[in-house]
Amino acid sequence: MRQLFVLDPLAQINPQKDSSAALMQAAQRAGDEVWVCTPEDLIARGDEPLAMALPVTPDPWITAGACERLRLNGFDVIWMRKDPPVDEAYLYATHLLEVAERAGVRVFNRPSALRAWNEKLGALRFSRWMAPTLVAGRVHELEDFAKEQGEVVLKPLGGRAGQGVIRVAASSPGLKALLELVTEQERLPVMAQRFLPAVENGDKRILLVDGDPLGAVNRRPTSGDFRSNLAVGGQAEATALTEREHQICAALAPALRAEGLFFVGIDVIDGMLSEINVTSPTGIREVERLMEQPLADQVIERLQRQN
Repeated sequence: MRQLFVLDPLAQINPQKDSSAALMQAAQRAGDEVWVCTPEDLIARGDEPLAMALPVTPDPWITAGACERLRLNGFDVIWMRKDPPVDEAYLYATHLLEVAERAGVRVFNRPSALRAWNEKLGALRFSRWMAPTLVAGRVHELEDFAKEQGEVVLKPLGGRAGQGVIRVAASSPGLKALLELVTEQERLPVMAQRFLPAVENGDKRILLVDGDPLGAVNRRPTSGDFRSNLAVGGQAEATALTEREHQICAALAPALRAEGLFFVGIDVIDGMLSEINVTSPTGIREVERLMEQPLADQVIERLQRQN
């Protein structure tokens, strides 16, 4: 197969930690051609999808050949692995990838789903598996919810890697001012969720491939912080899925398959679904290291089975 990875510039990728690098190297081991480009390299000439792409040898990291202007329908698979933010440029890139999809190329994850599934709001489809959650922009709504729950976590809807996530008690004297700040004076909605004290024991990242859970790691917060994201210092450790976590994965699977969300990372705290990460889920390297599991190779094998 010929695979194209649409991602951030290669110089920004740490191959020791990055899931995109793991997938690219697994594709090479499977005997596939590997090409890369950035979203800025995507082109549509009429209804013809094109890209300025580089052929690469990702293992050892990384050797790149000369840039070529190629038809995207010459690829078997395109991976959209650009990291957030999901801004205007990101959204336009998904539209350009839909031109390739209409030309018969498989794009993962599906461009329309990347637009539709905000990583916070997408989880609301499965609210029965979540801690009590409110999304609102009105300060009085958020204030009432905080008083009802006692202590909440506030999440910006466009945030990633734990950035901007705040834990606050209803009794905090500055609660109203804080809510005005995070909503930008009631201009933007935010997500509020009941704080789960069990987060001190970890926040589990579960990686689903075509709806099936193939790997997981537990991410434990560092001392003095409640956030467990690896990007803010959380420590990864080996784990196994509980029965409830298997039930959550089974509940999500039909929707993920139906909407073309082939590679997804969900976050679960104390048996409660927190987020559904669809843009460029991470965690492959941690699963491979801690669980001694060739997860990237398993992902590519699943992909080839679908061909």
